[in-house]
Amino acid sequence: MQIWRIDVSAQTLSIEPIPAAWEKLGGRALLARIMLDEVPPTCEPLGPRNKLIFAPGLLVGHMLSSTDRISIGGKSPLTGGIKEANAGGRTGMHMASMGIKALIVEGAPREKGLFTLRLSVQGAEWHSAEALTGLGVYDSAQALLQRYGEKVAVSLIGPGGEMKMLSAGIQNIDKDKIPSRIAARGGLGAVMASKGLKAIVFDNAGGQKPPLLHPEAFKQAQKEYTTALLAHPQTALYRDYGTQAMPQMANGLGALPTRNFSSGVFEGVENISGEAMRDLLLQRGGESETTHACMAGCTIRCSNIFGGEDGKSIVSPLEYETVGLMGTNLGIDSLDVIARLNWQVNDLGLDSIEIGAALGVAADSGVFAFGDGEAALRLMDEIRVGSPLGRILGAGAGMVGKIYGNERVPVVKNQAMSAYEPRAIKGTGVTFATTPQGADHTCGLTIRAKVNHLDPAGQAQVSLPAQLNMAGYDSLGACIFAGFGYATAPAAIPALIHARYGWDAPADYLQQLGRETIKMERAWNKSAGFTPKDDRLPEWMTREPLPPHNTVFDVSEQDLDTIFDNL
Repeated sequence: MQIWRIDVSAQTLSIEPIPAAWEKLGGRALLARIMLDEVPPTCEPLGPRNKLIFAPGLLVGHMLSSTDRISIGGKSPLTGGIKEANAGGRTGMHMASMGIKALIVEGAPREKGLFTLRLSVQGAEWHSAEALTGLGVYDSAQALLQRYGEKVAVSLIGPGGEMKMLSAGIQNIDKDKIPSRIAARGGLGAVMASKGLKAIVFDNAGGQKPPLLHPEAFKQAQKEYTTALLAHPQTALYRDYGTQAMPQMANGLGALPTRNFSSGVFEGVENISGEAMRDLLLQRGGESETTHACMAGCTIRCSNIFGGEDGKSIVSPLEYETVGLMGTNLGIDSLDVIARLNWQVNDLGLDSIEIGAALGVAADSGVFAFGDGEAALRLMDEIRVGSPLGRILGAGAGMVGKIYGNERVPVVKNQAMSAYEPRAIKGTGVTFATTPQGADHTCGLTIRAKVNHLDPAGQAQVSLPAQLNMAGYDSLGACIFAGFGYATAPAAIPALIHARYGWDAPADYLQQLGRETIKMERAWNKSAGFTPKDDRLPEWMTREPLPPHNTVFDVSEQDLDTIFDNL
């Protein structure tokens, strides 16, 4: 494995040995280390000193179920802090088989216009992306696959990224060549545009799987992990319903964001639940699929293909976070409307959580009426043409609140909250407040913790291990649902690491990796100017009671300020 470094100014590739301090890191942890070593925390996020970094996790490359994810990072133009966003699809696997420990894209282009960068074991090629400029993600991906072959991996941006919108992500194609696996959060698509790139094509022809130091031991550990994963009851649940298993559960806890986070229950939840969606897709048939894998080798298959009345695919996948932020949060109870909104946001290359939250604040500010799906779709057209209103929405929920003078904005560090109301699930509220990444459930969701979610006492102690575990999983390249297997076969992770690399990994290796990652991220953010005041939920959530439990977020500031004291 080596470090591949792209200078977009000179349009050159250099291949370098791995520095010793980077050797035992991957994914999110490696991003944090590279950021500390190479990216000035005070740099302009869309300027030449910021870097765009791609890093597969430590266990990527051997088709471990749900463990081939790619981490993408840099300084976020949305939060101003460190950012890691990860995704499934092909990219991580291709990079690992090409021997790329990390890809570092740096500098600034000398001329206007976007390029496609093709990377192969032979080196780098630059091609004009003029014909793709302005095209949506779906058409762009198909054009790239026609040009470079259907076996490549592709990471690309859409029109939202080209316009440097702060909600822009980076899309990755999945095993079925659909470009819907998005490293969504924090505006990294805008960073990619600032480097003059429309797409990066990874062609692993001639590559090979990363070497294993102890192949038989790896195979045995993989078997133990897979057996534990398949035996876990949540695996079957997510195979049947995917992340759409969550609406009824969140609603039952009074934690389903509704009409710009003004309530935790939604009267139309049964219409947009996982059960309703599964029944609908089975009835429609055709291209609809209730279970689908985003990565080759995944045994959970928590994804789906949402087909319309004619059975033709509208979008894949339709996930809970989108149903929450672009459905219940907007007062919309039609899966078809939500799927159409999802397709639009995907084609634009934007984060459905951020855009859903932005639309929620817009509705709360009188721009359109809650429940009016057609009006929401028209606003997506405003984003596509880059009108002033469209650019305001594309800049995220925080910007919409500022423009319309609305305090009721569900963000932390200017990043929108995902679909778990922090006043009703207070451990997740602690995660939203204190993670260096900005509000993000994938940094430590606590909804399944066996606690009283409404009691503020002890919630920091609930959040902390969840944050450590998730930072560890992100560094391994593991999906959040891979935790079902790794948690019930805890010896598997140290065994897999030892079998692949020969490193002595202790029993708490996952937590140690997570601890090191968060320490580095917090150190970088501190140098960027972050203080304890940034580790807070919005003030209005501390005083505005949330129905139906009429609770506020009342975890003490001392708990928030001391959560990481013993890292």
